[in-house]
Amino acid sequence: MSNAILLQQGRLIDPSNGTDRVVDILIENGIIRTIGSRVEPQEGCEVLACEGKVIAPGFVDMHVHLREPGYEHKETIATGTLAAAYGGFTAVCCMPNTNPAIDDESIVQFVQSQGKKSNHGIVDVFPVGAVTKGRDGKLMAPISELVQAGAVGLSDDGAPVHDAGIMRRAMEYASMYDVPIIQHCEDVPLAKGGVMNEGETATRLGLPGIPNVAEEVMLARDVMLAEFTRARYHAAHVSTAGSVALMREAKRKKIGVTCEVTPHHFTLTDKEVSSYDTNTKMNPPLRTQADVDAIKEGLRDGTIDVIATDHAPHSLDEKDVDYIQAPFGIVGLETAIGLAVTELVETGVLTLTQLVEKFSTNPRKIIGKAIVVAEGQVANLTVFDPSAQWTVDCAEFHSKSKNSPFNGARLKGKSVAIFNHGRIFINEHYSG
Repeated sequence: MSNAILLQQGRLIDPSNGTDRVVDILIENGIIRTIGSRVEPQEGCEVLACEGKVIAPGFVDMHVHLREPGYEHKETIATGTLAAAYGGFTAVCCMPNTNPAIDDESIVQFVQSQGKKSNHGIVDVFPVGAVTKGRDGKLMAPISELVQAGAVGLSDDGAPVHDAGIMRRAMEYASMYDVPIIQHCEDVPLAKGGVMNEGETATRLGLPGIPNVAEEVMLARDVMLAEFTRARYHAAHVSTAGSVALMREAKRKKIGVTCEVTPHHFTLTDKEVSSYDTNTKMNPPLRTQADVDAIKEGLRDGTIDVIATDHAPHSLDEKDVDYIQAPFGIVGLETAIGLAVTELVETGVLTLTQLVEKFSTNPRKIIGKAIVVAEGQVANLTVFDPSAQWTVDCAEFHSKSKNSPFNGARLKGKSVAIFNHGRIFINEHYSG
C-alpha cells in the first residue's frame, strides 16, 4: 500500500455530519479510504496513535496577517504557515494590509503562489482581498477580479471601511459573488489616539483610551446596511458586551451576519496593561471582565460563530518602545488551541464539539471551503490533544515574531498533527 497512514483510535468529531465516536481512519494517497472501529494496518502503513486525542476537520484561522509582500521583517508566508502548522491549522485566511495591499488580481495570485511553495503547501493560504484600492477607503477595489482570482472575502482590515456609501456598494457587489465583507469595526474619530480600553484602568495608568462605543457604533451601522443590502457580513474580532448584544439581536432578526472573537479577548482584561508590556496592546484593545464574560456567553449560545487569532506579528524592536508608540497586535497561531481548551472547554463554556465548530465548521462555511470527514473524501484533518499540559515559550515559536503576552502561561490542549494535500505534519513539540 503506497503512501498510507492509519490514525488509530482517535475521537473523530465532525459537527457537519454529527459524528462523535472513537475510530481508526485509513488514509491512502491523501484520500480517506476507511473509517471504522478497528482497521488493520497494512504492510508499510505509517501508524499514528491517537488514543485520547481528537481528530477534526482541518482547522482554519480566518484572520491572519502574513505580512508578505512588504513587511517580511515581521513575517513571511513561509514562517506564518509553519506557525499555523504547529498551531494545528490546515488553512489560514490572510488579511490584505500588505504593501502593496491585496487589491488586484496579481497580488492575490502572488500570495497563492507563495502559499503553495511554503512548507510543501500543507497549509492552505486563502487571500482576503481589499474592499478599497490601497485600503485608503476612497475607491472600491475591483471586486469581481479579486474574487475570480481566488479571494475568499473582502476587507480593509487594519482599518475600517468608514464611508457608508462605499460600504453599501461593496456589500452589493460582494453579494453578487457570494463572498463576505469582513469589517474591522472601529469609528476612527471616536478611537483616535487611544491605545487601550477607555475606563478605570486607563485613567489610573494615564493612557488614552478607546471606548467600547467606537466599535459598537460601526457595528450597528454595518448591521443595518447588511439588512438593507442582504449581504453576507462578518464582524472581525468583536470585543465588547455591546457588540455581542448587537450581533445577538441581528441574528434574531435573521440578518446575514457572523462574527469572530480572538483568544486574547476571551482570556485577558485591560488590567493586564498595568504591566505596560506592549504585548498587551492590540486593536481592539483588551476590555473589562464584564466584556470577557459577555464574549464567553456569546460563544456558548452561538452568537459568536468563529474563534480566529488576528495573528499580528511585529519585530522585537518595533514592540520594544514606549507603550503609546508601539504598534497594535500580537501573534496567536501557536497558542490558539491551548487558550481555547483552557479558557473555554475546561471551564465548561464550550464542549469539544462546539470548539471544533468555532475553529473549523463555521469559518469554513463562511469562506466557502467546507469539508467533511468521510470515506472517499480528501483528507484534511487536525489532530489535537485536549488533555496535553504545556508551558508557552515564545522562544520556541515558529513565527518570525514572538510578540505574545502569554509567555510562561500554563495551558491545556495542544496540536498533535495536521494532514492536508497528502502529507502529514507532526508537531515535534507535542509530548503526550
